[in-house]
Amino acid sequence: MSPTRGASGKPLRISIDSRDNVAVVVNAGGLPAGTVFDDGLVLADAVPQGHKVATADIAEGGSVIRYGEIIGHAVRPLRRGSLVSESSVALPAPPALDRLSIATRVPPAQPPLEGYTFQGFRNADGSAGTRNILAISTSVQCVAGVVDYVVPLIKERLLPKYPNVDDVVGLNHTYGCGFAANAPAAAVPIRTLQNLARNPNFGGEVLVVGLGCEKLQPEQLLPGLSAADAESHIVRLQDERLLGFKAMVDAVVDRADARLAALNRRRRESCPASDLVVGVQCGGSDALSGVTANPAVGFASDLLVRAGATVMFSEVTEVRDAVHLLTPRAINDDVGRALIREMAWYDRYLAAGGADRSANPTPGNKAGGLVNVVEKALGSAIKSGTSPITQVLAPGERATAKGLIFAATPASDFICGTLQLASGMTLQVFTTGRGTPYGLAAAPVIKVATRSDLAARWHDLIDLDAGRIATGEATVEEVGWDLFRMILDVASGSRRPWSDQWGLYNALALFNPGPVT
Repeated sequence: MSPTRGASGKPLRISIDSRDNVAVVVNAGGLPAGTVFDDGLVLADAVPQGHKVATADIAEGGSVIRYGEIIGHAVRPLRRGSLVSESSVALPAPPALDRLSIATRVPPAQPPLEGYTFQGFRNADGSAGTRNILAISTSVQCVAGVVDYVVPLIKERLLPKYPNVDDVVGLNHTYGCGFAANAPAAAVPIRTLQNLARNPNFGGEVLVVGLGCEKLQPEQLLPGLSAADAESHIVRLQDERLLGFKAMVDAVVDRADARLAALNRRRRESCPASDLVVGVQCGGSDALSGVTANPAVGFASDLLVRAGATVMFSEVTEVRDAVHLLTPRAINDDVGRALIREMAWYDRYLAAGGADRSANPTPGNKAGGLVNVVEKALGSAIKSGTSPITQVLAPGERATAKGLIFAATPASDFICGTLQLASGMTLQVFTTGRGTPYGLAAAPVIKVATRSDLAARWHDLIDLDAGRIATGEATVEEVGWDLFRMILDVASGSRRPWSDQWGLYNALALFNPGPVT
């Protein structure tokens, strides 16, 4: 990263690579036309914060380069000092999936990071949760209203008896019936729900509420249990013994009491950092995301991998245009081909819906300075750090490896969060430039701001300010270490992120690419 910095009030811009012919304006509020930088660059146009200025003359059709990569081609001549906006950059072709290098630049193992621990909840399968939560899952959307009704009752009546249990969470969704059960794509939402129930934060004590007549039967969400054990975790509302709504509620409360008693026997204990499963995601991104927050997350990701932990990055459309930088880091050919498989699957999925990758980014991303999905992807992929990629998961699959994992998901914040939970994520780091109150009830979410002015405005929603990197007040490494230590504190329960303090939780959102009948 090559920042041009000055004292307070002076114009600031950042370029990433020596090959770049654009730079990002850092100053809050942007800079007016006529602004002169210390090196003599004069702004020909007003440039908002996070937007780009041409640092060299770019001919019509010439390459616009950021991160040392081509992010597009100029649709008209862009002279040095002019604003580079969405309208002035044509989207380039994506990397050809049949011509990618695989496992050709596998990063060498970095020195192990030893001695780091957190206070977690150990599970019988060897995993460790960062929270101790009773999850009440549903086999069909029909029963969601009952679960919404009964969860507050359980919290009021039962939770005070079980001080070691952190919360009671309903895992509602809009699936379970009226779908083509044998369609190949139906495997995605089904395995997502199955693996959600196995999340380490739930301690193996999930309660499933079903209706009885749905296609997705409750026992299918508990595949690891015997038929007898599964029944003790299930309430079917159509059970003939349940005479009326009150009886249904009482049945759920009774089953919940038994599950809570089991969870209450869990205690926080010292667990090595290698037991962590951390998801990284970005939402409300801007052009500073790839300069500040995401590189700091990438540095922290490398620290976690060095400590033996599992880190998963996701969001296929925000990886697709950077995939040529990732397949060489695959630990072997099988992992590299799996990464290509997920990119190709999503290309076909978008095409079947009459869309392509140009549907991303959002209006807010563009307002934050991102001209297209290529620039967004290059900044997003930086969250993966520099470690080898050890595993690739299809949507909803459960992680079985340590190290850096690509867990394929859509870029939707809510679907990505749901799928990462299904993959075993027990804590999430979420970067944002535009701002979002996003949170998850099932796992703590640490929100990292790309800009200091956002962190200041949203002082009681943002957990870590990475904007200090842009102004030279901190380095990527310093913020990365701050984040690493914060992850251990949040995982231990000694620090609560703002979304947990306010109880700001988004609903689960299944990814269902299959047909509905």
